[in-house]
Amino acid sequence: MTRELTTPEALDLRMTSLLLRPHPSIRPGGVAEVVQWFGAMQAQDLASGLWSLGARLPGQSVADVQAALERREALRTWPMRGTVHLVPPADARWMLELTGVRSLAGAATRRAQLGLSEADADRAVDVLGTALAGGGRLTRAQCLAALRAAGIGTDGQRGYHLLWYASVRGVTCVAPNLGTEQTFALLDEWAPESRQLERDEALALLAHRYARGHGPVTAREFAGWTGLTLTDARRGLAAADDLLSTVRVDDEPMHVDAALADTAPPPLDDMIVLPGFDEYLLGYRDRSLMLDPAHQAAVVPGNNGIFQATVVRSGRVVGVWKRTVGRTAVTVTVQPLTTLDAAARARVEQALRRYADFLGLPPRFDWLT
Repeated sequence: MTRELTTPEALDLRMTSLLLRPHPSIRPGGVAEVVQWFGAMQAQDLASGLWSLGARLPGQSVADVQAALERREALRTWPMRGTVHLVPPADARWMLELTGVRSLAGAATRRAQLGLSEADADRAVDVLGTALAGGGRLTRAQCLAALRAAGIGTDGQRGYHLLWYASVRGVTCVAPNLGTEQTFALLDEWAPESRQLERDEALALLAHRYARGHGPVTAREFAGWTGLTLTDARRGLAAADDLLSTVRVDDEPMHVDAALADTAPPPLDDMIVLPGFDEYLLGYRDRSLMLDPAHQAAVVPGNNGIFQATVVRSGRVVGVWKRTVGRTAVTVTVQPLTTLDAAARARVEQALRRYADFLGLPPRFDWLT
């Protein structure tokens, strides 16, 4: 049976799926549970990725989240769309084999632009594999130094391409930072208990996790999120059908976690602050449910893929914010996109205080209008 949803109902389900409101079937207590719920969370920008976790784990600090990553509750790699995500360690390999490798289609063209050959890339994988053997990890600078010592150029964007290539090939992964420096480790050593899935099983599992962590969603959005073909996206959702339900939003059929389909909680007038690269906006092709098209330019200036941090009220983006972290305080600059009265601004500041508490710093506020 298909259930018709109004816009507020659809937004409530979406925020609940995204664990920004209490979910009837899960109360995640740690990083591992949140990341497994989503299957993958974009974390190209580490600071944004940390707050994406913190926003869903009330009471935890950035140090708590970083400690969980050191315990290997999640790791970072390039599982899809050529973008760094947090993924469950046991699922990293099958995700790379299912969706990550699709980003290799354009690798030869990119190598030609960079003046690298396929032999250079493959030798770089071998060099990094040897340098990282033994359970240790190296900083980005140390990895690049190892490549240069082997006679492989890393200037320009060559170094980044080779580090990406080694991870997509399933040899390395991104380990937690040492201070401010990115580090790399061997995937086999960082995630020794990898799950092995048949292709159809992998499609079904990824489809279920995407729909339960972002729903209501369409097959096209699943294809866009993963980089899969629309045929494979539909195949995965069909295989996961027993765990999902269908709803209609604006007369379009969408998929949602079955545990949510029969719930109708009242809409909440909540105020939440999210990082720029949060799944709340990144997980969709059509963002009109959460973002007024008139505000698109403010959230993604220049339409260049760089998302600003957002203020979300009752599921809709009502502002953007930037933070400057100092030694003694975090200064937050807020730009409203809709009219916010004094009471609403006080609630925004209250939400931002939670972010400041996450960092362990007192906040300072600066309103642009």
